[in-house]
Parts: sequence; C-alpha cells; structure tokens
Amino acid sequence: MPFIGNQPALSYTSFAKQDFTTSATTSYTLDNPVANANELALFINFVRQEPTTAYTASGTSLTLTSATSASDDMYCVFLGKAVQTVNPPSGSVGSSQVASTIITGQTAETSIATDDTILIHDTSASALRKMTRANFVSGIGGDNTPMFHAYLGTNQSISSGTETKVALDSELLDTDSAFASNKFTVPSGKAGKYYIEGQVTLGDTSGGTSNVGFCFVTLYKNGSNVGGDSRHDPRANNGSAFAITIQAILDLSVGDYIELYGSGQITTSPHFFGATGAATRTYLLGYKLIG
Repeated sequence: MPFIGNQPALSYTSFAKQDFTTSATTSYTLDNPVANANELALFINFVRQEPTTAYTASGTSLTLTSATSASDDMYCVFLGKAVQTVNPPSGSVGSSQVASTIITGQTAETSIATDDTILIHDTSASALRKMTRANFVSGIGGDNTPMFHAYLGTNQSISSGTETKVALDSELLDTDSAFASNKFTVPSGKAGKYYIEGQVTLGDTSGGTSNVGFCFVTLYKNGSNVGGDSRHDPRANNGSAFAITIQAILDLSVGDYIELYGSGQITTSPHFFGATGAATRTYLLGYKLIG
C-alpha cells in the first residue's frame, strides 16, 4: 500500500515478562497496568493458571484465588503489552544476519597506533572485548626488554687465584635503567627467562703481556654461583692476554640480580681484568626472552 513520508523503520516485537518474589499471600503488584486478567499469562511453578478463576487483575493489582508459598516460582507475561523497538532484542543477531562486508568492506590499515583498540573474544566471559595495541603487544611478549650491556672501562687490579667481582663501571645500553652498582636487577613487571652473557679478559701488566695459566669466569644470581667456566690458556707463557666467555639462560624473578665474577692463575704481577678495547674485552650483557 503506498504511503507518504519516510520508509518506516523495521520493528521487533517482544512481550514483557515479570518475575515475582513469592510469599504466603494472595496480593501482588504488577509492573505494568492491565485492564483485566486476560491481558496477562500467569505461571506458578511453571504451570499456566486460568484467568479469572485462579487470579484476577486490574490496574497494577494482581489477586490470586489461593495464596502462594515462599518456595513457589511465579512469573507473568503481559499479553496486552507488546513492546516494539527499532533495535533487535539482545542476542538475537547471529552470523547469518550480518553481511561479510561488515569487515571486508572496511578500510585496511597498514599501521596501528599505541592507543588504537583491537577486538578480541574473552572466553572466560563469553563476550567481545576491546584492548589497546599497547596492552595487546605487552600480553604476547614485547620487544626483548629489559636489555643491558655493561663493561669495564678501565683495568681492574686483582690477585692471582682469587675470585673477584668485576667492577663494570661503564654502560653501552640499559633500556630500563636496571643496571647499577656492578649488577643487573630485574625490574618490576619484568620477570621471565633471560639470556645472559659475560666475558673476562686477564692480563698481568699494564703493557698487555701475560703469563696466564688458567682463567675462570662465573655468573652469580642473588650472591650465589649459578654457572661458571674455566679454560687453560694454550698461549700461556708466550706473552699474550687471555679472555673467556660464558652464556646462560636464567629464569629470573622481580628483584633477582646478576653479577659477573672472574679469576685467573697468573705468574707475573701486577694482575688485572683487562679493559683494552672497551666494551669488547670485559663485559656483562643480557636481555629478556620473548615467550
């Protein structure tokens, strides 16, 4: 049938329902007024009651023929109050009602800002949620930080055969400001598995000649030895310096700290950890592993 004006919006119809808190009474109050008992369907313990016989209704007053008990389940459906809306009822729209262009028809992004949001499904709540790009990336691992590289900037004198903590006095890299006082400390929120590497170079004179018999390098976690290595210098007694490197993957908690120790058996004095070549000679480095 033709009409004048805008196309009417599609409406969805649903019937209003009211649940009652029952007690030993015959009188209840309705959420919506009715003209008579025939305008609502009343159910007690899931059995439909006969209008005018089991109950009467007028306005917002509902009167039962027999009183209920507190254990009864009672609700009504307002037959004379069909609620219309241009919005579909909650949970009524499925995949078959949604066109594929709702996604494919959108503009494709080639980059994402930190505060942009991503749509995800929360399985614990069976609901769709949104998450910022920053939190999403943090949740899947991040970018290998904290990351640090500290080294010995000047030669450090030591005693032959005595294990000594390396005084790492310079930094090449420290993303989270977590390296201080010759040690790396795991900062808040950064627990996990870490790749750690340390190297010690032994020498016996400020001129660089050496008579190194053995070289030891050790990693310490919270003041205890967690991994060390030693090596005999095949060039001992030929006037060459000697370096040894250790690597480890450690499971670290917040507050754990890592230090580098070294020692050597040297026949000529003075003895020192060598700093020639700056960050490439005696150093401690590490980074958090993703996953």
